[in-house]
Amino acid sequence: MVHADASNFASDLSKEEVYRQVLEQAEGLLIDQRNWVCNLSNVASLLWHAYHSLPSPSNKVNWAGFYTLDPLSPTTRLILGPFQGKVACQTIAFAPVARGVCGTAAATGETQLVPDVEAFPGHIACDGDSRSEIVVPIKAGGGRVVAIIDVDCAVVDGFDETDREWLEKLAGLLGEGCDWP
Repeated sequence: MVHADASNFASDLSKEEVYRQVLEQAEGLLIDQRNWVCNLSNVASLLWHAYHSLPSPSNKVNWAGFYTLDPLSPTTRLILGPFQGKVACQTIAFAPVARGVCGTAAATGETQLVPDVEAFPGHIACDGDSRSEIVVPIKAGGGRVVAIIDVDCAVVDGFDETDREWLEKLAGLLGEGCDWP
């Protein structure tokens, strides 16, 4: 049974321990629930509370959420999904030309770890406070990108290889654990 305590993180945990808890809680939330909207909503909350339980720079995360493939679009684009943070861009094109960090991750199918968004060609500034970003593709059904995890931080160098490793594990879990349109 889903319980709000899943979002509680002790303040003395390492980043790896917090990510391990996120993954374990997400696995539990996906038991008997395959709806992608429901699952991404809960995982966005888990991520938000996880980052804010950690010391800087992780606690400077100012946006954590998802964009999903828009099945109704005549073009190839992402549409805003569940998230925590300020109001965000509603759609992001990724074909024929990728736009921004999210579009690049969707187009290439590869994680984008961006230490300074100002240095990323074509960065889309949904929130002018964002200084670094990590975007991880979620793949399902033979490796097709169905969504992306997008996390922004208000400081430069907000993310590292630990974030990449654990967010890629989370993306794998969500790719297999949800029914995607």
